[in-house]
Amino acid sequence: MHEIVVNLHMHTRYSDGSGTHKDIAEAAMKAGLDAVIVTDHNVLVQGVEGYYRSSPVPTLKPRRVLLLVGQEIHDQDRIPQKNHLLVLNANRDLSALADNPQTLINGVAEAGGLSFIAHPWDPEAPAFNETDISWETWDVQGYTGLELWNGLSELKTLVPTKLHGLFYAFFPQFIGHAPIRETLQKWDELLSEGKRLVAIGGSDAHAMHMGPFHRVIFPYDFHFRTVNTHVFIPQPLTGDVTADKKMIYEALANGHCFVGYDLPAPTRGFRFRAKGLEHSAIMGDELPAKGGVTLHVYAPFKADLTLFKDGVALGTWRNQQTLTHNTSEPGVYRVEAHRSYLGKKRGWIYSNPIYVR
Repeated sequence: MHEIVVNLHMHTRYSDGSGTHKDIAEAAMKAGLDAVIVTDHNVLVQGVEGYYRSSPVPTLKPRRVLLLVGQEIHDQDRIPQKNHLLVLNANRDLSALADNPQTLINGVAEAGGLSFIAHPWDPEAPAFNETDISWETWDVQGYTGLELWNGLSELKTLVPTKLHGLFYAFFPQFIGHAPIRETLQKWDELLSEGKRLVAIGGSDAHAMHMGPFHRVIFPYDFHFRTVNTHVFIPQPLTGDVTADKKMIYEALANGHCFVGYDLPAPTRGFRFRAKGLEHSAIMGDELPAKGGVTLHVYAPFKADLTLFKDGVALGTWRNQQTLTHNTSEPGVYRVEAHRSYLGKKRGWIYSNPIYVR
């Protein structure tokens, strides 16, 4: 399998972002990403998907990034506007179905797309007149997964006053701590009920302007160095848009990915695998418990590695790069890695599960 770094959930001038698709592609190349997925609110922008390439510089290797387009759909007539859904790879605009989340999810499946609950817990930020826009309709079925870590939602938990907001505007590197606790708990709860739900990380990048001088706060290239989704595809990107798009979306559908906070240290190279008597598995796969299973974790740098089974921590391997655990117990196994950064222990890596049946 080949690892690529994807940033998803971002906005352009077509909704409430400040940049163009070209701006996003250039920022993504600057940040060293392999692909980006733009998801403007309730609009499916046509004609912009494809590979973008850097201007040729004789002394530098040419860069390219694959830009794909989805949607973030929600009912704009509802106040407050809850139940945002990220829709990827659908073959048509589905925003007309926004008033009923289950109908929308069904429509996404019929259109060959993937659906992820966006910022499941997104609290209010009264100092900035931001309302709570969390997901509420948890009885829905058939969606692909959820956005485990959303960079903008996390910011709302850190700004009780405008002064706090001003601090983070100038020092955004202090924002990232971990996914919102309620989102992690809900994911574990749903997994323990037998659901297979893929976790992704979203930047929710807008490149917002602030103040009379129109300073850009949290620019795209900053977001692209923070919360990313690392995706495992069967071969390197080919340069063919149709083939590469298919590989990326199939990998996301299967949970062959992890969420990495790449600012404290690059997470590229993380691996979580399982080996059974006759089968092997990577994140998103399942294998039988019969005969015993060995779970193996490798991190690109030393960290505190915690192994979870059905949402319960089995143990933490502190300041290690590897973790090995033998089990014969069925369950849903996932891994978290934490590292110290700017004086605090912060979430660094959140794997998708391996399902031992």
